Order: sequence, then C-alpha cells, then structure tokens
Amino acid sequence: MQVYRRLHAAFIATLLAPVLLPASVAYAQAPRPWEMDMQPAFSPVKQQIIDLHDLVLVIITLITLFVGGLLAWVMWRYNAQRNPVPTQTTHNTVIEILWTVIPVLILVIIAIPSFRLIYYEDRTYDPDLTIKVTGHQWYWEYTYPDKGNIDFSSYIVPGDQLKPGQPRLLTANPPLVVPVNKNIRILETSGDVIHSWFIPSLGVQRYAIPGRIIETWMRVDKPGTYYGECNQICGTNHSRMPIEVRAVPEQEFETWLVQAKKQFAANGTVPPPPVVVPQPPAVAQDHQAGTLQAATLQAGTLQTGTLQTAANEVRH
Repeated sequence: MQVYRRLHAAFIATLLAPVLLPASVAYAQAPRPWEMDMQPAFSPVKQQIIDLHDLVLVIITLITLFVGGLLAWVMWRYNAQRNPVPTQTTHNTVIEILWTVIPVLILVIIAIPSFRLIYYEDRTYDPDLTIKVTGHQWYWEYTYPDKGNIDFSSYIVPGDQLKPGQPRLLTANPPLVVPVNKNIRILETSGDVIHSWFIPSLGVQRYAIPGRIIETWMRVDKPGTYYGECNQICGTNHSRMPIEVRAVPEQEFETWLVQAKKQFAANGTVPPPPVVVPQPPAVAQDHQAGTLQAATLQAGTLQTGTLQTAANEVRH
C-alpha cells in the first residue's frame, strides 16, 4: 500500500510539475525524480532528437498494436473449435510481397530522418566559438583556443561543500561558460582513457578518445545551467566526472572572458603568447654568409663529382 501511494504521488507530481514550476527552474536542465521522459530540449539538436524519438515511438506503437491484434484475431478465428479441419494453404503471393515491401518502407521512413540527424549533429560549419574538451581521470579540462587559449580544469564539488540548490554528483567547479544562441564547435579528446562528454538537455554526446580529436557542436537556446556527466566507464571515480555548463547572454560572456583571462592566467593555466626574439644584424649577416658558404661548397662538390665521372667514362 505504501509503494502504491508513492507511485501515485509521483505520478501526480509529474503531471503538475509543468504547471507549478516556472520554466527557469534549474531542475528543467537536470534529471528529476521519477522522470519518465527525456529531458526538455534546450538546443536545436536535442529538439530533433526528441522529434525522431516521437516518430519512431508512433511507428513501433502502431506495429505492436497491429501484430497484437492480428495474433488475437488468429487465435480467435483459427482455434480448434472454430476450425477443426486446418487449411492446407502454404503460400500466398500477395501476403508475402506485402510483408516484404511494407517493412522495407517503414525502415526507409525511419532511416531518412535518422541519417539527416546524424549529419546535422556531426559538426557546424560556421562556428562562433570553439571549445576543446579533454577528459582526464577524473575531471574535465576546457580550452578556448580562439579566446586567448583560456584553459582550466573542472572538478566535482564534494557533497559536504554543496550549496543549497546544487545537485549532488552533478555540480562542478568551475563550470563551463558559453554564450547563448551561438554555434559552438566542440573538439573532444582524452589524456588517458576513453571518456564521454554527455549533456542530455543539449543533445550532446561524443566519446573522448586518446590520440584523436572528435568534433561535434551545440547551440544553447536559453540562459541557464545545464548538467551532464561522463557516460563511458573510465575507472574507479567514473561517477565523479560531472559536467556543468552555464549559458549566459553574449555581453555577460564577454565580461566573463575578461575575468577568466586574469583568473586563470594568475593560476598559471593560460599559456603565455609566444615571444619572438629579434636577431641582431651581425648575427643575421653571419647566418646569411654561412648559408651562402654551405651552398657554394655543395655546388663545388657536385661539380667535382661530375668531372670525375666524365674522366672515368673517357678512360674506359
């Protein structure tokens, strides 16, 4: 009875949650207790994933109802009492053509949006921002190569250090900060073993493989905090690799960039720009003289070798 009450309360809470909770609540971007559907979409890729899921769900539901109804009708129509003398029919050309052609058409209907989605979520050709994601045991390293090579590592926040409202095992410090409504190229790799960068509400999931760069992309539609985690078993602390993405307006993102360059440069995590040391004129002249001398010696060696070869031919 207690289990039934809990299930009933969870069902009622699931139905009333969209009405009682505002759209900006953080739980909309993270898993919720007793959640039975996918997380809401906050990116165009995730929206297309949900659309494909709904399409396939309708198709398999119709197939299940049709096959179940057909089996029930066969058991009722052709049982031993209603059909004491079984038919001797072994082939039916029309039915055999139908049960071959119809499944092929169903697979084509599923394959077309599937392939379109695969290519759509593969990469973006006009990125506004590039972020390199490197997986380590057991934390994430984020690099902004086109924003001064800002580089920092993001670790899990222990349970005893969580603030009110921060979800356990999902809160990371510092979070990855991105601008909203911008196409963001994600380059993923790993420094040790295979990891996987997975954010359900943004529709992002790619493996991070050592020695390889794998590309994907995302575009966050609304400001907020989005949570994910490594979903590839990568060792003892696999469950301690959360992903926290904070999406902010573009102006706020530019402000964060200025602060981040100072903060992470002070921590020694931003590599300094390359320093070009000019050569004195005398050193440059000596270098040119040495180059000319080497070329002259090489030419002389070639000429000597040619003359010696010609002399040997005359001698023979």
